[in-house]
Formats: sequence, C-alpha cells, structure tokens
Amino acid sequence: MESETMSTDQSLVFIVDDDPSMRESIESLLRSVGHSVRSFASAQDFMRADRRDAPGCLILDIRLPGRSGLEFQRELANSDVHLPIVFITGHGDVPMSVAAMKAGAIEFLNKPFRDQDLLDAVHRGLELDRDRRSEAAMLAELSQRFESLTPREREVMALVSAGRLNKQIASDLALSEVTIKVHRAQVMRKMEAKSLPDLVRFADRLARDTTKS
Repeated sequence: MESETMSTDQSLVFIVDDDPSMRESIESLLRSVGHSVRSFASAQDFMRADRRDAPGCLILDIRLPGRSGLEFQRELANSDVHLPIVFITGHGDVPMSVAAMKAGAIEFLNKPFRDQDLLDAVHRGLELDRDRRSEAAMLAELSQRFESLTPREREVMALVSAGRLNKQIASDLALSEVTIKVHRAQVMRKMEAKSLPDLVRFADRLARDTTKS
C-alpha cells in the first residue's frame, strides 16, 4: 500500500511497516498535521520506489519480513541513503534499541506509543535532514569556488588561513609581496569571503570534508 499527500515545505515522511493497520494509523496521524507521506509494506518496496529529492524522515518497523529493520538500516547507510530513522516496534528490547541508536537512529519507540512522541521524533528528523541538506549544499558551493582557484591561489589561501602575513607568504613562495597581495585579493573574491575570518572558516570546512572522505 502506498499513499501520498503534499505538504507546504515539500518534506516527505516514509513509513516501512508490514502491518497495514499500523501504516494506515501512522499515515492518518501524519496527514492530520500536514505531512506528505509515502508508505511501504517492505524494505524491498521502499528501495524500488522513486523518491523525490526533498527533506525526509523514515519511520521503520524493527521487525520486517525477509530482513530486520536493523539490517535495513545498515543497507541504507551502505547505499548512501541518509534519512533520519525513527524505529518503531512491538517487540523491542534494550540491546536492540542500543544497536539502533548507535547506528544513527534518532528515536526508538515501543508500540503502543504516544502520537505526540512520534510526531516529535518525525519533526526532529525532518529538521536534521534539512540541516544536513543545507550543509551539503553549502559545502558543494564552497568546493565549486575552491575549484575555480589556480594552484598558486590555493597555496596562498592555505598560508593566509594558517595565519601567515603577506611578507611571510612572499618569502615562503619566493614571490614579491605585491604579487601575494594580488593573489590574496583574487582568493577573497573567488571564495566570496568578506573577511579573513570568513576565509579561515571556509578553509576549515573544506579541510574537514577532505578528512572525512
């Protein structure tokens, strides 16, 4: 079974649960507060479906036919699907909930759960995904700006960000101070940095992303 309604911010909540009555109940609750919803009876159905590029959150039953919710959580991570996950279960235990949370789940709710607890978890998940997407967009923009720098400008950016003065950079690179000033101005312009702290922050963000990858 699958249904969808539109919400004003285009966010989307997914439900994967093999119990039709549970899916319908959760869909009704989420639609009542304006969420767009798509539901699936199995992990396989979810993976086969087209999913629009929008902030999202996944409500996932821990016990599914064919594979467990925990196994599906790992599959999603390996498939580079980064939806915040809210686990629901009628047969949960502490080790299971600990494993889910350690793997990145944002909530683990035992059935029957309070409607408000689920709504709060979904709202938190959507906000987390919006933040992740915003961060990814910002990083993509910074990376594009950095790619526009020449190799020499990248050297200058690294040294400026490390706190070196123009005359020190000139000495480091065996260039005139005037030339360094020109390169530095180009770096500031291309990176769209309004100040030295801006440039340092941009360089740090790019460096952290390189370290992660």
